Amino acid sequence: MDPELQTLLATLYEEGRGHDASTADRRERLRNVEPESARLLGVLIRALRPRGILELGTSNGYSTIWLADAARAVAARLISVEVDPGRAEQAEQNLQRAGLREHVELRLEDALETLAGAAESSWDVIFLDAERPAYPSYWPDLLRTLRPGGLLVIDNAISHEQELTGFRELVERDERVMDSLVPIGAGMLLVVKHPPTPAAAR
Repeated sequence: MDPELQTLLATLYEEGRGHDASTADRRERLRNVEPESARLLGVLIRALRPRGILELGTSNGYSTIWLADAARAVAARLISVEVDPGRAEQAEQNLQRAGLREHVELRLEDALETLAGAAESSWDVIFLDAERPAYPSYWPDLLRTLRPGGLLVIDNAISHEQELTGFRELVERDERVMDSLVPIGAGMLLVVKHPPTPAAAR
């Protein structure tokens, strides 16, 4: 990542922290992922070299910039989804500032709508950072649209552990996946969808 982009990201993160600290209503907060978590996303994308990446919860585009920079490095397709028009406009502007707008397809729609309309095994990597109470309703389509061997990353798995209890139970009971909690930033839950067994693949 070049120094100018690093500077822009640092500025956006500090602006986001300042904005969130001055806003009592959580729905008005930007709730950006922590820099160390964003860097982990960038490392994972570069290591996995996915073809298709889906971000659910664009906000102002802070995490999207990290993902877009990694997607550009590995020639991946990135779609980022946001339901709030104001946040989507902020993301548009920030991606332009970062010089990465052409590497992202921004969609203004509900995450559940995006997942329901996607084909089976559409995504190699999904980053989930949206409205946590809705996550259990996402699960069937998250699993359906994630390719075998694909990776689902969920933020705030430690900071908002109680809100994710029901979702974590769904994940842990599902024999089609394996998960691991990474204690970085607000906590990132990594979920891998098992590839088919050699016998099933024949």
